[in-house]
Amino acid sequence: MTDIPYIFWFVFVLMVIGLYAVISHGNLVKKLIGLNLFQIGVFMFYIALGKVEDGRAPIVEEGVEVYSHPLPHVLILTAIVVGIATTSMGLALVIRIHEAYGTIEEDEAIARDDAAERDGAERDGAERDGAERDDAAGRDALRDGEAAS
Repeated sequence: MTDIPYIFWFVFVLMVIGLYAVISHGNLVKKLIGLNLFQIGVFMFYIALGKVEDGRAPIVEEGVEVYSHPLPHVLILTAIVVGIATTSMGLALVIRIHEAYGTIEEDEAIARDDAAERDGAERDGAERDGAERDDAAGRDALRDGEAAS
């Protein structure tokens, strides 16, 4: 078996747990937690790839010949900020969905939205039928008035 550092196995398990949480749960907050676990796994993966054995911080000193590359750390710092913004936006959307539908369960919110669309379509159909009847009655009255003249 190849010598794979344990951090990569840990990162893989963390990403799989996060992906499973996103796919399997209907609760929107649990989906956000799964998304965060997946993001943390990606962050740790990139940081682990940037590790150089016996590498030091990229500060020029005498006697130091091997430096770690700082780019992965800088990229992950930016990704953490984006992850925080994504999480806060997701939580704000969950709050709005709860206010609109009274639930944070995905299936229940979709069912309530579909029911509202059906009710709206039925109401629109009844209004349209009523308007057509009014138009027909108006045409009949107009014809009757013309015939009487």
